[in-house]
Amino acid sequence: MSQKRTEIAALIESEAERADVLIQGWVRTRRDSKDFFFLELNDGSSLKNIQIVVTRDVENFDSLKTVRTGASVSVTGNLIPSQGKGQKWEVQAAAVALVGEAPEEFPLQKKRHSLEFLREISHLRPRANLFGAVFRVRSRLSFAIHRFFQERGFFYVNTPIITASDCEGAGDLFRVTALDMESPPKTEDGQVDYSRDFFAQPTYLTVSGQLEGEAFATSLGKIYTFGPTFRAENSNTSRHASEFWMVEPEIAFCDLQQDMDWAEEFVKWVIQDILDTCQSDLELFFNFVDKGLEERLKFVVERPFNRVSYTEAVEILLQSGKTWEYPVEWGANLQSEHERYLTEEHFKSPVTVYDYPKDIKPFYMRVNDDGKTVAAMDVLVPGIGEIVGGSQREERLDTLRENMSKHGISEEEYSWYVDLRRFGTVPHAGFGLGFERLLMFVTGVANIRDVIPFARTPGSI
Repeated sequence: MSQKRTEIAALIESEAERADVLIQGWVRTRRDSKDFFFLELNDGSSLKNIQIVVTRDVENFDSLKTVRTGASVSVTGNLIPSQGKGQKWEVQAAAVALVGEAPEEFPLQKKRHSLEFLREISHLRPRANLFGAVFRVRSRLSFAIHRFFQERGFFYVNTPIITASDCEGAGDLFRVTALDMESPPKTEDGQVDYSRDFFAQPTYLTVSGQLEGEAFATSLGKIYTFGPTFRAENSNTSRHASEFWMVEPEIAFCDLQQDMDWAEEFVKWVIQDILDTCQSDLELFFNFVDKGLEERLKFVVERPFNRVSYTEAVEILLQSGKTWEYPVEWGANLQSEHERYLTEEHFKSPVTVYDYPKDIKPFYMRVNDDGKTVAAMDVLVPGIGEIVGGSQREERLDTLRENMSKHGISEEEYSWYVDLRRFGTVPHAGFGLGFERLLMFVTGVANIRDVIPFARTPGSI
């Protein structure tokens, strides 16, 4: 039976010397002397490397000249106290085997590389310190999200990636088709005949799992979805991507107040989990990415959320005396600059804004008694603005039908959604959180392209 490798993260945390360990990883740097050389080895399990001391006693010492930065190696040896500064342990090599050679032109040498350059080699950038840390935190954050909901009795539901519905009504959808687009079948009036397509009707990549999630919430009680979503929005900004992940819980017998309670608890809990479990990687972000990050994370975790209606928020912004890039007026969406002012300057706390104008919100949000606003809410945090958006859903059949008519949505095409109100309707609510936006907030990384393994953005795949 072959020997099992020990991860570097475990060796770094070891309480005692260890004999005959097997370490396998990639060389970060090499330093040579006459009768020995040092390798800094990383296997992805930790931000920290471990130093390997290779002396001339190692059998194939002279043939190891091709072990360069980027090469993969397998090392057996003893974990001993380090003679160097800044590290507790090192490995005295007994045997070193070159697994995969790297030529001298390996692009990730020991120097600073721009984020733009690293995006061009997205297949190699996880080996860079920053991106190793980002994607370890991404993994932990995914786990924390599942844990939060699972421990509170939510059921995980996988909603379709291919769908016939446009949840947000914005029309920014990617079409899915099996037709020959160079010579598609046509109807008598010259339009593409989608009745002859794979699904016999126009289909798209999903923009949200919410509508399908409502079907399960009105059966299982509390559910959440966590999966990829797609927007064909031609927004080439640091905050937009064409493919991203969404977290969308949906809760039956739930009103807007309870929805806000859930959203605020969720944001605080997952951020605290990252603070508790990712200390080593967070130190990199605190020291080299965003000097104010630690303070902002603790700001959100430690302070109670303020709640303010949209109407009150607009009044606060109008009375601020500030000049805005985007004018403030009742009936317009709040922009990031407005949201950050509310959290960072006015309230000096995280803020939840609720009861938005109905004309700027989708058809499924519950109309309030004033007839002008809907039971919608956004959770705002410093440094980024909106991080969660949610609402109580319209559970009244007649009002839903009226909303659908006003938004030009076919009741026939959404008959299944209407049925949820016809058969045992209940008040219910939920919210959506862009996973990458949350990851940007937790790491301080400013561009969404740098928190996704392989970013899909306009003009780039």
